[in-house]
Amino acid sequence: MPEPSSVAARVFGERVRRERLRLGLSQDEVAHLAGMNVSNYGKIERGVGNPVLHTIVRLAVVLGIDPAVLVTGMSSDDLPPVLEAFTAADYVKERRARRSS
Repeated sequence: MPEPSSVAARVFGERVRRERLRLGLSQDEVAHLAGMNVSNYGKIERGVGNPVLHTIVRLAVVLGIDPAVLVTGMSSDDLPPVLEAFTAADYVKERRARRSS
């Protein structure tokens, strides 16, 4: 079985699963209500899927929660590593520095 793609994906999947179980629904039921393939839904719960924004909102609506509940507390530290990551502020600062030199 594949490992979660990131801490964020694992945590997101755990939160979706927790809410589904709280409601007493099956994966198939939630997938159907969200207009998803049950296989893709299962990947999300296992943390190996990477849902797009529309899917995140759709799942939250089906589960009767605010989408923020599914992503709260996550940061770039929870994402897969990248070679270089800059914030917009870092980028603007560097751009200004290059223009003035």
